[in-house]
Amino acid sequence: MNFLAVAPQARIAHIVAGTVARVAAAGPGSQDPTLASFADNRWWLIILKAVCIFIFLLLMTMFAIWAERRLVGRMQNRLGPNRAGPFGLLQPVADGIKLALKEDIVPLGADKLVFIVAPLIAAAPAMIGFSIIPFGPVVSIFGVRTPLQLTDLPVAVLLVLAMSSIGVYGIVLAGWSSGSPYPLLGALRSSAQVISYEVAMGLSWVPVFLYAGSLSTSQIVAAQAHGSPFQVAGITLHAPSWYALLLLPSFAIYLVTMVGETNRLPFDLPEGEGEIVGGFHTEYASLKFTLFYLAEYIGMTTVAAVATTLFLGGWRAVWPITIWSGANSGWWPLLWFLAKVLILLFVFIWLRGTLPRVRYDQLMRLGWKVLIPIGLAWILLVASIRSIQRIGGPIPYIIGGLVLVILFSLFWVWDVGVQRRRSAAAAQQVAEEIALQTDPMAAGFPVPPLDLPHYHGVGVPPSPGSGLPGASRARPVGAADGSEAKNGAAKEVTGA
Repeated sequence: MNFLAVAPQARIAHIVAGTVARVAAAGPGSQDPTLASFADNRWWLIILKAVCIFIFLLLMTMFAIWAERRLVGRMQNRLGPNRAGPFGLLQPVADGIKLALKEDIVPLGADKLVFIVAPLIAAAPAMIGFSIIPFGPVVSIFGVRTPLQLTDLPVAVLLVLAMSSIGVYGIVLAGWSSGSPYPLLGALRSSAQVISYEVAMGLSWVPVFLYAGSLSTSQIVAAQAHGSPFQVAGITLHAPSWYALLLLPSFAIYLVTMVGETNRLPFDLPEGEGEIVGGFHTEYASLKFTLFYLAEYIGMTTVAAVATTLFLGGWRAVWPITIWSGANSGWWPLLWFLAKVLILLFVFIWLRGTLPRVRYDQLMRLGWKVLIPIGLAWILLVASIRSIQRIGGPIPYIIGGLVLVILFSLFWVWDVGVQRRRSAAAAQQVAEEIALQTDPMAAGFPVPPLDLPHYHGVGVPPSPGSGLPGASRARPVGAADGSEAKNGAAKEVTGA
């Protein structure tokens, strides 16, 4: 039956019946939220959730700043902040007060309206993207059963990608409106970087959608609840259900792209102080600079929460804890979710204290020549596997074996090509070195000889007064024999 050809009343009845069926399937006491769980949210509950998410992001930003300074200090054999409050916990508060009290300067050549709006455009999308992140199952808040999630959509994951795309407009507009070359260079770098790594990030999500069968974040978490059961010595075990294990290449690609997406080391080229001073926010101060700072750390928290949701089972506990029957019910899942997010934030800090900044050409090469081709090949393989799994029998294994043979053959051809290029480059370098030894002009400009006897002390007499054998005594400057010896030494030293 053609759904579009049905009367509007019939279509509405069909949608209502489907919603009722989903609610009935979930059950009144079900802990797993569905899209139908958000249909009857009270207005005051939506406002309460939004305020709680805003406060959570602010607290996570303060904690991430403190933890980063403390951990990087330990990595560099320093103490880090330890004056403001116990263990330096009030240092982010002191920094916020200091930034708020700084003088707010707007350059004379800046576009004032865009210059003011740009920080807001950078910070707001980072907060909006967190609205579809599930913190936990259905719980009771003031007697109302509701999911620990602000909202969910059939295409919820794409909202995060859309918000990150809009967030780069804040950086680009900030660089353009500053009226200075260094912010403009940082803005151009950021736009190219975000485009490159958003493509790879989106490709890393596609295998998750193929396995979960949905783009809804709550459904993706539910799909990672239990792995396929199998028997070992009469004991029923479950295969790994986290997509970080089942789809390891996707998880690895996402880990790299989430660092590039947030402009963090080693991919913080838009604000490289070594070559463009401070990047896109060079001309910003006071609260406007604070918004850029806030956007960066909220973005870190958001991409870490997305990684937790898509690849690490979301709010569900890990295996040893799941032995306890109440691990994934009530408010306990909120603790497991926070633990996973904090571990990923530690990875951000660990990378900053470990890796140096890469060059811009290396950044682009990694995005376009490594991550995107691998992501496309991995999507093709996963889609093929998901398709042939429905056939059954020995045919899927035969096709899978052929696919593996083709992949190994392609890898072998690529490796042979790399080895040949390296051998050709080494042979060319040896040939250039031999040509330079025989002809100093071979490189196109005069080059002094690189190996002369006097470089090794051959033919150079000891200096007068050194006490070495063969050294003559120092004589007056005007002495004839001293002048001759001096001229002769000069001739020998210059190779004349």
